[in-house]
Amino acid sequence: MKKLPKTIFLIAGETSGDTLGAELINSIRNQTYGKNIEFIGAGGQKMKIAGLNPLFDLTEHAVVGFWEVLKNYFKFRNLFERLIKLAIKNEPDAIVLIDYPGFNLRFASAIRNHQRKGNGAFKKWQPKIIAFVSPQIWAWKENRLKQITTDFDLMLSIFPFEKSWYAKRAPKFPVEFVGHPLVDRFSIEKKENNRISSNPDLFSDEPEVLLLPGSRQREIERHLPVMLDAVKIIANKIKIKVLIVLPNEKMHNLAKYIIPTGTEILIQIGSLEKALEHANLTIASSGTVTMECAWFRVPTVVLYKTSFLTYSIGKLLVKVRYFAMPNILAENEVFPEFIQNKATPENIAKACLQILQNKGERQKILSELEIVSRQLGEPGATNRAAKAILETIE
Repeated sequence: MKKLPKTIFLIAGETSGDTLGAELINSIRNQTYGKNIEFIGAGGQKMKIAGLNPLFDLTEHAVVGFWEVLKNYFKFRNLFERLIKLAIKNEPDAIVLIDYPGFNLRFASAIRNHQRKGNGAFKKWQPKIIAFVSPQIWAWKENRLKQITTDFDLMLSIFPFEKSWYAKRAPKFPVEFVGHPLVDRFSIEKKENNRISSNPDLFSDEPEVLLLPGSRQREIERHLPVMLDAVKIIANKIKIKVLIVLPNEKMHNLAKYIIPTGTEILIQIGSLEKALEHANLTIASSGTVTMECAWFRVPTVVLYKTSFLTYSIGKLLVKVRYFAMPNILAENEVFPEFIQNKATPENIAKACLQILQNKGERQKILSELEIVSRQLGEPGATNRAAKAILETIE
């Protein structure tokens, strides 16, 4: 390495990105030339514990949807400008933007614009800008491709089909498939153990149903009431145990206001891995968590509800057939999906009962999840990402 990079600037704006960012920091520190690197930027508590010197906790401000972003425009503008100033002041060797595309793509463009307008010493600052997790432009907003290939020096992908997608449209743009972090995050032994608990022949007389309503306030407000009503319908048919898993204490307090008094449902904060080890079925918000359900071989019913404006715009722009990533990877509806108006308690309960009461349906899902898991690559995703980042800025 010709020049030891001293500073890497990181941005992660969501809970899943915070986890990934923390793993990346640890992996970089484990590299020969990464031990003395300083990490600055914005993330969450996990990244802070791993060694990030954060300007603020960006994950506390996570929202989803066009309308939600518009309502919080001035708040996000302020956060955005503070991070731009921090980057300009510190002139990091690399800027690694973790998922969170609505914010991070604009950030990359803003940095490049500052470079173009700069003069004197600032003109010499040429940071490498790297994306860890590709924006889903293959699903919508393909017109962002030119911006991405102009602003970014490297794309680190966690899904195998993305590398070939970019190669067909921008053959000179560097894209590296590093594998999915789930393979390292959750041990193969525990995944194999859960295959036994989800085995159709060893199904419990009182199956455990997990509710995963999301990680953001609006997701929980929209999804949890529907999930609770669906569970009520299921419980009238068969005996079940129900557990809600939430990411933090703030979402736990919100959920307590939504759950009717006297409802016998357990709530767990964090430790999703442990919950998935024992789950027989999950009702989950569409998002990163569906990949975790797939990895642990837990049959899942997926739902998603958003604002009317966000849904209407998204319906016009989205080009893929499915919402849940396991379904996209399988090119088949492995997990039943119910989006917006179709996300009713009745529809969700019916799909859940079909899985819980039908051994053949469970076996079919488990078999297809094997195919999905094989596409996630070998162990060492964040280690490969760390090496690629250091090689890019050497």
